[in-house]
Amino acid sequence: MSSSVPRLVVAAPASGSGKTTVATGLMAAFAARGLAVSPHKVGPDYIDPGYHALASGRLGRNLDAYLCGPDLVGPLFLHGARGCDIAVVEGVMGLFDGAAGEGELASTAHVAKLLRAPVVLVVDASSQSRSVAALVHGFTTWDPEVRVGGVILNKVATDRHEWLLREAMEQVGVPVLGVLRRAPQVDTPSRHLGLVPVAERREEAVGAVEAMAAQVAEGCDLDALMRLARSAGALSGAAWDAAEAVSTPDRRPTRSQQSARPRVAVAGGEAFTFSYAEHTELLTAAGAEVVPFDPLRDEDLPEGTSGLVIGGGFPEVYVSELSANEALRKAVAGLAESGAPVAAECAGLLYLCRELDGQPMCGVLDATARMTRRLTLGYRDAVAVGDSVLAAAGTRMRGHEFHRTTVEPGSGPDPAWGFRTPERRVEGFVRRGVHASYLHTHWASEPGAVLRFVERCRTS
Repeated sequence: MSSSVPRLVVAAPASGSGKTTVATGLMAAFAARGLAVSPHKVGPDYIDPGYHALASGRLGRNLDAYLCGPDLVGPLFLHGARGCDIAVVEGVMGLFDGAAGEGELASTAHVAKLLRAPVVLVVDASSQSRSVAALVHGFTTWDPEVRVGGVILNKVATDRHEWLLREAMEQVGVPVLGVLRRAPQVDTPSRHLGLVPVAERREEAVGAVEAMAAQVAEGCDLDALMRLARSAGALSGAAWDAAEAVSTPDRRPTRSQQSARPRVAVAGGEAFTFSYAEHTELLTAAGAEVVPFDPLRDEDLPEGTSGLVIGGGFPEVYVSELSANEALRKAVAGLAESGAPVAAECAGLLYLCRELDGQPMCGVLDATARMTRRLTLGYRDAVAVGDSVLAAAGTRMRGHEFHRTTVEPGSGPDPAWGFRTPERRVEGFVRRGVHASYLHTHWASEPGAVLRFVERCRTS
């Protein structure tokens, strides 16, 4: 089977060039034309997909060749792009920047090649004129397998500045598909881990996305961009399917798994916004009934909760409100004490500690957490140290760390993961049914972990 969904990859020479503004604006501008737009983000970023969803009206989805492996990039893309008229893929960092020490792996260029998609290069032209031609020439010739189909010049100051840039670009022979002037109204606020998520500023985010759409629609040739998107090569193979992912011969659900539907509570709201769309789909396909709850507002877990998933987010921003919700903290502690499965990543780990920045949390783990100035960031190749509700000892998974906090254990915990790094460090906590770690993982890469978790929810 093959698919020829029109698609574009929006890339840049470096971070801060305006990829998110252009990609989000394109999604919204195409959607305003009545097109069904499929939004995607290269890499492990959780925040940009929230803006993409606002712009397109569809779930934002990630394409990460490190977390999921190159072979899953195409199928996951086709899954998200089902029934769509066009797909817009926002890149990560600079076009050729990927996993450290892994060559092109997980770079925007790598994903563009896997998708057989043309690249639109967004260039911050604010401090250059003729030099833009040399920059674009370098990026268009570095890897002949990456097809840069045009550029969008961003942060252009005046009509004369635009004229100088266009004159220079004529020497390169790469089409200028758009020119965007400096527009502070489209900027989105940032803090210690990047942009502020949509869930925390929805009204303002709607206005920002509308401004991006208007700027892109005015400054870009949408018809030319659509023609470029239609030039993408056909993709062979089937779309990823959650039900098929958990039903391969080595992990087909048993009759009991198919009949009993344990209720799995998944944390959400402003404090816990980090989750991949495929996680809920996999939990459902594995036989769970997924019920969201908000730790900032709900005073109890959903009735009949058999298991708990607490993903990433910003509990450090809402530490006072989370601490004040004592009733829910006690409910979470009680569920964990009963032996029920609890899977917590990063923010979820902090929430399960005794305290965060001196304020009481759930007390499930004998550990304290606090904010630091040091950023921990990077991909990790991990191996399960022992058996847990997510993985059998020796299971290998790839993940990503991204935090400015530290956790100090009060007593020697059983670690969740061992990292295959030169220092061979261990990380995380396994305690009864609890698996808590800083490591963000993409469960599409290991659907067996979801089946294992849901089955424990049935039997605990």
